[in-house]
Amino acid sequence: MVILGIDPGYAIVGYGAIHFYNNKYIPIGYGSIFTKSDQEFYDRLNKIYDNMKTILLKSNPDALAIEKLYFQNNQKTAICVAEARGVILLAAKRYNIPIFEYTPLQVKTAVTGYGQAAKPQVMDMTKRLLNLKEMPKPDDTADALAIAICHANSSGFRLRQNIIKKGFKN
Repeated sequence: MVILGIDPGYAIVGYGAIHFYNNKYIPIGYGSIFTKSDQEFYDRLNKIYDNMKTILLKSNPDALAIEKLYFQNNQKTAICVAEARGVILLAAKRYNIPIFEYTPLQVKTAVTGYGQAAKPQVMDMTKRLLNLKEMPKPDDTADALAIAICHANSSGFRLRQNIIKKGFKN
């Protein structure tokens, strides 16, 4: 299964594609989409959308895993990130890619086994699970890889649950 993890934003969108097979995580590709703060906001959204289409075609994922939004303070930032997230979801939908959403707590738990893990712990575990020599920069890219790992772990759980509910049939 190929999973594309996305850490949404409007200045930086992190992405990371992994192949999950036989309980092994194999990194396929990762990086970030950067937009400039002096660009008109709609041009930034357009750049994110165009880049996402390219990434989706290149990685050909079976699933897109994206972080759910959680903001306490800045509503303006939250709205802008939500709009950027919307164009990312639109790109995935246009290519009929199933979309799965995860909270930061779910990602931390899936990657480290502990929902209150600090960011350095999550990054270290992501690096270890993917057998990387160093953690990709910026942090948004590393977060996207962690989100992809979260889906790999969760999708296996969902599959096992469905088998148990339906009963195993040959």
